[in-house]
Amino acid sequence: MGFEIYLAKGVMMMSGFFITLEGGEGAGKTTIANELIQKLSELGIETLYTREPGGIKIAEQIREVILDRENTEMDSRTEALLYAAARRQHLVEKVKPAMDAGKIVLCDRFVDSSIVYQGYARGIGMDEVREINQFAIEGFMPDMTIFFDIKPEDGLARIAANSGREVNRLDLEGLEFHQLVYEGYKIQANLFSERIVTVDATQSIQAVTNEICQLILEKLGK
Repeated sequence: MGFEIYLAKGVMMMSGFFITLEGGEGAGKTTIANELIQKLSELGIETLYTREPGGIKIAEQIREVILDRENTEMDSRTEALLYAAARRQHLVEKVKPAMDAGKIVLCDRFVDSSIVYQGYARGIGMDEVREINQFAIEGFMPDMTIFFDIKPEDGLARIAANSGREVNRLDLEGLEFHQLVYEGYKIQANLFSERIVTVDATQSIQAVTNEICQLILEKLGK
């Protein structure tokens, strides 16, 4: 991985660059992603945006099962396995082909979400969920991860104030669960500080967008 030029069968090729956005509910990832795509495009950097779980037909179908508000009886390990299954299909069908074509891919959530939500907040174990996902991703990791740092109380308040936002099964969890998610992300950010960059998500949309755009440009060497 990485934005590098290499030779294959005598042909000059460029590998892609994989950026993931992570954070708790109401962190603003989707809003900022849309702003980023437009801003990067204006700078002449075309970026493919996608999301997890979802991004392609099979993964979107799995997403519906995972986030269905009626599926309250879902076991935590079942949930973790479903995320891993959706991730695998999305990776091989959309992300890797785009990377092979030399594209920059911006993905709303990836493996860190499972490690935090199911591993830490659900109590399965971060290492256990990491192992489940290694089978799915075969060592494929982001070149750069942006952690949207916002306290769960503030994120949930944003959701409550946004009547047009989809309310899913995870949104209905209690504050204690979301606090564990926040703690989990802090742990991940400390463990993998060379990959995960923390951004203050309480700032304005423009400020967060500008900061992340600058981080991306620096990482790409532009």
